[in-house]
Amino acid sequence: MTGDDPAPRRIQQRVHAEQQSTALAAGRDAIQTINTTTYAGPAPAAPTALRSLPPDVADFTGRAGALRHLLDAAGPGRVLSVHTVDGMPGIGKTALATHAAHRLAEHYPDGQLFEPLHAHTPGQQPARPVDVLADLLIRLGITAQHLPATLEGRQALWRDQTADRQLLLFLDDALDHAQVVPLIHSGPGCLTLITSRRRLSGLSGALALSLDTLPVQEAEAMFCRLARRAVNASDSAALTDIVELCGRLPLAIVLLAGRFARHPSWTLPWFAADFAAAQDRLGELRAGGRPGDIAVQAAFAMSYQGLSVERQRVFRLLGLHPGLDSDAYAAAALNAIPLERARQELEELYTDHLLDETAPGRYRPHDLLRAYARELTRRNDPAHERAQATERLLAYYEHTAHAADQYLAPATRSPLSPAGVPPAAAPLLPHRAAALTWMRTERANLFSCLNISGQDAPRVVRLIAAMATFLLQEGPWAQAATLHQRAAGAAHGSNDRIGEASALNDLSSVRYQTGQYAQAVRAHERALALYQGLGNRLGEANAVFNHGRVLLATGKFEGATEAFERALALYQEVGSLSGQAGALYRLGEVCLTTGDFRKASSLIEEALVLYRECRDSLGESAASMGLARVAVGTGDMERADRLLRDALALYDEIGAVLGRANVLTWLGTVRRLTCEFDEATALHRRALALFEELGNRSGQANVLNYLGEVCLAASEFEEAAGLFEEALALFEDLGDSQGQAEVLNNRGSLLASTVGPGEGLAVYRRALHLAREVHSHLDEARALIGAARCRTLLGERAAAVEGLRLGIGILRRIGAAEAEAASAYLAELEGDEPGEPQPCGRQDRT
Repeated sequence: MTGDDPAPRRIQQRVHAEQQSTALAAGRDAIQTINTTTYAGPAPAAPTALRSLPPDVADFTGRAGALRHLLDAAGPGRVLSVHTVDGMPGIGKTALATHAAHRLAEHYPDGQLFEPLHAHTPGQQPARPVDVLADLLIRLGITAQHLPATLEGRQALWRDQTADRQLLLFLDDALDHAQVVPLIHSGPGCLTLITSRRRLSGLSGALALSLDTLPVQEAEAMFCRLARRAVNASDSAALTDIVELCGRLPLAIVLLAGRFARHPSWTLPWFAADFAAAQDRLGELRAGGRPGDIAVQAAFAMSYQGLSVERQRVFRLLGLHPGLDSDAYAAAALNAIPLERARQELEELYTDHLLDETAPGRYRPHDLLRAYARELTRRNDPAHERAQATERLLAYYEHTAHAADQYLAPATRSPLSPAGVPPAAAPLLPHRAAALTWMRTERANLFSCLNISGQDAPRVVRLIAAMATFLLQEGPWAQAATLHQRAAGAAHGSNDRIGEASALNDLSSVRYQTGQYAQAVRAHERALALYQGLGNRLGEANAVFNHGRVLLATGKFEGATEAFERALALYQEVGSLSGQAGALYRLGEVCLTTGDFRKASSLIEEALVLYRECRDSLGESAASMGLARVAVGTGDMERADRLLRDALALYDEIGAVLGRANVLTWLGTVRRLTCEFDEATALHRRALALFEELGNRSGQANVLNYLGEVCLAASEFEEAAGLFEEALALFEDLGDSQGQAEVLNNRGSLLASTVGPGEGLAVYRRALHLAREVHSHLDEARALIGAARCRTLLGERAAAVEGLRLGIGILRRIGAAEAEAASAYLAELEGDEPGEPQPCGRQDRT
């Protein structure tokens, strides 16, 4: 719009009339004034700047999704006319908005106006809306002397002037919604783009776009483009390291790429290593060290300085948090402030993009902002205050982990109580599910707390003890073993015998789960000696129980029975119902493994009663699964399926990953025995993935063997052979003779079917030797019956009949359903018509 537009002329005419009246009253020459007013032509129009966008970003890279979102939402056919782009300092808000504005410019022919609002410009105060409106109105041709004096007057004139125009207004670096609301136009043909470090939640009718850091590929592409270097395949790892060390923050990438471009002799791997080793990484992220250079730290400082003194302290102390994210409880502990205030402070820091929200109620700063906060607290907060804040945080995590462990640990465990005063605010953990959720959420933070606990041996021992049950249930077991070794060493060094014994017993349990049986024995033997020296009968019972589990896993069934019976007596002595239930269940498991199904059923039923009496859901789930295994062994697949599904529901409810893996394994076995091979394979594969995730090699070996059985039943012989070979190698490495016997029985069946009865017979003989060595009656019977089938095909009928009779006698004695099929085969053999049962009719080892 120019100076000849109607509105300015009307304003000029009113002003001139007022001047005329004033001159007449003062006695001036009225005629001369009237002639001047009447015959003078209009004043020449002042030059206007209606195309003031900053230059487009020549090297604009990435942000394809965000750019497309902005162009689609702000382009022709848009519904909303105000769009905001917010994000942390250096995220690339202005670059994106500038690039989008140039792409959109053709749709706004009346002008594209850029107004910096200077919310975070060093050395400048944020722009006042009244001054910005003056600048905008002057650009539209309103002369300075005709500008209204008030904000309200200028706002009304601005809306009037934009009502019929097609303008694009770009407001950069807005402070808050109060700064930009007066600048919003009223014309339906106008568009306003606003960038801000703050989430402008109070700006109604606006569509917000929040920018995150760049995806790795876009960050790498930006670095390569700005560095003007070709990156070969051998440098790809170094390139990824660089952008990750920058936190994939565009400003940091721009600065590093520019620095790298100025040094053609530098290689990318050298540059990456040099930047990674920098003590002051933020200091490295500057353009050149000259006054006025853009630096990441300077960008952060402008946001920090805009906070209140109290909020600055909260931001600084968050830098002391050792983990990746935190919540209001941790913030309250760090700052010694009420929980509600901590929530408010975190929300405000999130609104200012100094924190990201990773999940509802959980926050984390960008890596470079975290480094900035740590530098600030080092410079601003005395060492003793930093130490007190850290102590409050560690105490919060220790106390809450202990509270969670009360729901997770078995009743036989005596956890070490936390020291010190409980935190002022801690989450309510009313049941096991809440405790498990808290542990899962805070797992990484608990590990980080251990990393900064240093030489505080009592805290290390207590905190690891509080995590022990959770780690045993969910892993990772390799990390758990390392932690328990650390706890045992710390307790030993501080002469804490009960802490040492507890850590060793926990270590034994983890070694058992990972199949490191010799190490498990050493750990629980040391724990047993300590408990006996302390006169701690419950601890002694737990150590003996752990010894029995190792003996069972390695096929030493007589020793296992003796250990579980001794543990049962000790648990009865101290009145531990949960311990008695566990010992009874394990005695039943010995019977299951050796094939004595009747006795197994009786023992497990007795354990189930005790588990229910002491409301032990985990034990009840295990007992249900044990009874399902009895049902599998005795051929009652319908009952087995029902019991397994009941156990699975219980394990899912309490979040027991290992229990879930075991149930899926046995459900797969039931499906195989009912000839549902595809579903059996799928169930076994799901179980195998869980065992691999946990690091449970014994579980992996069993599932591989069962998968081989599915393939064998489905006549997929080559795949079955590979699976049996994998399983056998694992069992051998574990020292599990009973597991080896089971796999060898399967291999004998495979070889007899594919190579010949002679090869099959040789493998069955090996299986028979191992089965008798470990007193596994079921595997002994299977080896005898398998060898008899091979001897029949080799023409050794008398030896075959003798072997069959021995095997059938064992099966009948232990109540195994396989006795029926074997008896039918013996009848055929004695009737001179030997045949082969269908593969899917073979029963499974339990």
